[in-house]
Amino acid sequence: MNRCLLKLCPSWHRRHHRLMASSSSPPPASSDYVSHQRPPLTPSEAGRAAYEMRNQLERQDRDAIPLSMSTILSHAGLSTTNSAHDGSRTTRHHNAPLSPPIELATTYERPPDGDYGEEGLIYSRICNPTRALLEEVVGRLEVTSDRIDGTNFDGCDTSSSSPSHPPTASCFAFSSGMAAVASLILAHKSPVKMLIPSDIYHGIPTQLHSALNDHGIVHETVDMTNCDEVRQRVRKHMERENESGGSLIVWIETPSNPLCQVTDIRGVCDVVRELQASSTNTNARVTTVVDSTWAPPCITQPLLLGADAVLHSGTKYLGGHSDVLLGIVSSSPFNSNGKWLSHRLASVQKSVGAVASPLECWLTMRGLRTLHLRVERQCQTAMQLANFLEENGSVLKVHYPGLKSHPQHEVATRQMVGKNTRRTDTIHNDSMYGGMLSFEMESESSAMAVAGALRTIVRATSLGGTETLIEHRASIEPPERRTSPPGLLRLSVGLEDVDDLKRDLEVALSVALESNRN
Repeated sequence: MNRCLLKLCPSWHRRHHRLMASSSSPPPASSDYVSHQRPPLTPSEAGRAAYEMRNQLERQDRDAIPLSMSTILSHAGLSTTNSAHDGSRTTRHHNAPLSPPIELATTYERPPDGDYGEEGLIYSRICNPTRALLEEVVGRLEVTSDRIDGTNFDGCDTSSSSPSHPPTASCFAFSSGMAAVASLILAHKSPVKMLIPSDIYHGIPTQLHSALNDHGIVHETVDMTNCDEVRQRVRKHMERENESGGSLIVWIETPSNPLCQVTDIRGVCDVVRELQASSTNTNARVTTVVDSTWAPPCITQPLLLGADAVLHSGTKYLGGHSDVLLGIVSSSPFNSNGKWLSHRLASVQKSVGAVASPLECWLTMRGLRTLHLRVERQCQTAMQLANFLEENGSVLKVHYPGLKSHPQHEVATRQMVGKNTRRTDTIHNDSMYGGMLSFEMESESSAMAVAGALRTIVRATSLGGTETLIEHRASIEPPERRTSPPGLLRLSVGLEDVDDLKRDLEVALSVALESNRN
């Protein structure tokens, strides 16, 4: 290897000499060496030789540093030599496309001997290459870390992992976020009971009250930000279900929709794990599930905080362009509940068939390539808008985890660690608190007036796109289960210039105030 190149990277220099010393014989005498010296390599031979030497170094180097999340995201969907578990580095096929192809076929020719083989494709509901590629990428994102060294991540067993064989979460892509929710619930053995947060996306209780209610799935609400209350509810369930068994799903949504409440994922998972370890009840299974839609992997990685599964509505931040309908669930490779869920989810995905389409998967992979850049900008702008709104006299209250006035600000600072997700200090200044916030006006009329007076900010549902959206939540929630305050407006921050957004809000707030006077 070129000496100048080695000097640029001292760690490679040391490793190179260690590897070469173990595989090479002593050099011949100088006179013989000169007389038998090989002719110079051609440019193409030099490129090939360097390529093979780099591959050899990486295959033998156990100290390789895993790729950062930003790099994995930027390369989302690029072809690799191994379709899964491809190690800390990606070695692409020669002449590989830099944008993954969309595999639209639904069926595949059967070999003449009738044997598809283990890797053979049969039918796209069972397996689709584009979907499998997205699932592989997201599975890596959920557990990627610079510290795969056997150190526990908040109770996660990573002793079997190494830089050359990093863990990968089992990941399953569904046709929508709500399809992912239903599939995850169906993966549990009945009878199923759910503990859900008191503040939660209204689609979850709506599904539980309607489609799933007739199938014996019951639920209770709990203040998920209170670990003591969670402990009491879980203990009560385990004592009650000592004989009948069944499943309890502790459903965490953080930050919550729309009040931006932050649940201590580590704290809740520790409570559940301690109760299971001390219980004599072996019939009931308790799983922890985190809906992390508002905090994608570049902000929070729930599986590294002890959760059994993490769910995202890929329609939101992962896709990021308001043109995808997709949901995705990843189960933990670190604990028995996660591994059990992996097999159950695979069965549900294949048999129920609510799978994500190839085009939606491709669009989501395209979105992943800029996820870290978009989210960082959205977090920065959201922080500025939250401060701006908090200082406005006509705004009663602002809900945003980045504000020091937020009741779970310190939890958010530990948990929503963004680009420094691998740091081990308790509190630091590089947290990313998300691109979602909400604020309250004095009345529903005032809130609707503010929304009506906006021009740059768009009135629409959903979130996570490049455009800033505002929505009056109470008016779209089912009247019998309305939980949002009547004057609350939810804001999904996009990529616009923050000064344009401030001006738009300032004018709208003034217009709303004047219109209410009249």
